[in-house]
Formats: sequence, C-alpha cells, structure tokens
Amino acid sequence: MNRRQFFKTTAAAAATGWFSSRAWSPAAEAAKGTAPDHAPVTPVIPDYRYKIGVCDWMMLKRQKPGAFPLAREIGADGVEVDMGSLGKRETFENHLTDPRLRRQFLDTARRLGLEICSLAMSGFYAQSFVERPTVPRMVQDCIETMTALNVKVAFLPLGVPCDLVKHPELRPAVIARLKTIASPAEAAGVVIGIETALDAAGEVKLLEETGSSAIRSYFNFANAIQNRRDLIAELRTLGPDRICQIHGTDRDGVWLQDDPGIDLARVKETLDAMGWRGWLVIERSRNARDPHDVKGNFGANTAYLKSIFQPK
Repeated sequence: MNRRQFFKTTAAAAATGWFSSRAWSPAAEAAKGTAPDHAPVTPVIPDYRYKIGVCDWMMLKRQKPGAFPLAREIGADGVEVDMGSLGKRETFENHLTDPRLRRQFLDTARRLGLEICSLAMSGFYAQSFVERPTVPRMVQDCIETMTALNVKVAFLPLGVPCDLVKHPELRPAVIARLKTIASPAEAAGVVIGIETALDAAGEVKLLEETGSSAIRSYFNFANAIQNRRDLIAELRTLGPDRICQIHGTDRDGVWLQDDPGIDLARVKETLDAMGWRGWLVIERSRNARDPHDVKGNFGANTAYLKSIFQPK
C-alpha cells in the first residue's frame, strides 16, 4: 500500500465512524455498544487519573499484536506502540499501514480491555532529527498512523545526534524542524512529545521558541536522575500543560521499588498538586542481573507503579 492509498483508507475509516474526536478507549466503545461482535469487550479498566503503559519495543514485541496479551498478563493498562525501525530507510518500517493489522491491533486491545496510549518514533534515539532529509515524511507517516489508530500522543526522542547539551549549535535547526512538524500535528489534532537532554528550564525555553501546543514535553525520570537534577523541581518547572506523557522509569539496574533515586510517593504528590493526569509508561528499570526477563521486570515495575498511582 502506498501513502496515498493509506491516507484514503484512513479518511474512509473516519467517515464511517471508526474513530471519534476523543482518544479511543474500550470503555467508550462499550458504553456506545459499538464493539464488533467478534471482539467482545472484557471488563474494562477504570478511568484512573494515572494509567500505566508499557513500551512494545522494550518488551521485544515491536509492532506485534502479541504485545497486548503480554501487557495484560503484566498488569498494564495500555501499550506504547513503536513506529518500527528506521536504519537508512526513507521512513519507518511501519507495518501499520496495513488496515488489516491496524484492525487486529484495535480489536485485540478492545477485547483485552487495553488502550494504545501513544506511538513512538524510537528510531530517533540513534538517528539525527535535523540531518535526515526525509524527517518531515517520517513524522507525517507517524501522524497518519496516529489518525488511523485514533492515538493522540507520539513520542519523539531527540537522541544522541541531537543532544542539545553536547551540541548547542544544533538548536536553531532543531527549532526550525520542530516548527515544520508542528503544523501537520496541529492540523491532525495530535501532540508530538519530545524528549531532550536539556534541564526543565531549558526545555521550557525550547518549547516557547517552537511556539506550538502540538509540541510538548515527553518527560523521562531517567534524564533528571542520571544528571543529578531534582526530579520534583523539574516536574514543577515544566508544569502540567507542557507534559503530555511520562516515561516513568530510570536506566536499567534495579526495579523501581529498589531505586533510591526515585521517591514515587513524592512524584505522585507533586503531580496531584500540579493537576496533571495521564500515562506513565514503563521503558526501562530492568534488573541488571536478568535484563531479558520481560515478564519479571515489567511485571514488577507495573505492580509497583500501580501500588503508588492506583492505590486500592
């Protein structure tokens, strides 16, 4: 399927009412009675103020429907789905251009009472956001996939090649490119959440210079902790309106419950006081002695986050 066919399929889906203007959730589908007969809705997750998601690529399930039953077994509320690998391609290796696979993703999530909390452009951890000439196409492909899945947030890391602490000279080019991708994001009604190496005050200035509500901060606990910054102060500086989602883990080493660098109770108190609500997505914090134990690592971190953010 080429890009024009993909876009036509998406538009047709929207015209027939597959996707609403609000974020898709199994609860909404169940309430409307529109869930298809072949995908019965199981008891859905409550509408928690804070929901816990997991990254499909970190669970070794990149763009695989199997990420959803695994997430359900782990105890998560949803999945952050990656756009696919990048390498030297002109755009992501995105299999979700196939409407049958998209339908399978939506049906599987609905059946299990899960949500797709966001899409991720993880390829930019290692690829240059400013130097790759086809970046606008890459981001447009992500936005079209978001529209097709009715996902409202995408994760865009400004990784090693665009580290603005080590390479401040790239700042004008980064801002120019962020402005370029802001326009289609605004038109689609979606948000691109960026992760930078800047401290919170520096990220606020970057967002202000970009000047679009479609470009916000995808906050990562690890950035503050590993750079010995005050995690609580960083959250307060960014404020509730600039943070679209949070990667609520540290670098690999120990589980969250054993990490002395994070006081999650204080984090929750801070977010409560800020009036923020949304998704905390588990990316890392794997036990260094057994980093490949997906169920063990993600299960332990999910359970601990839920004990703090979704207390019974």
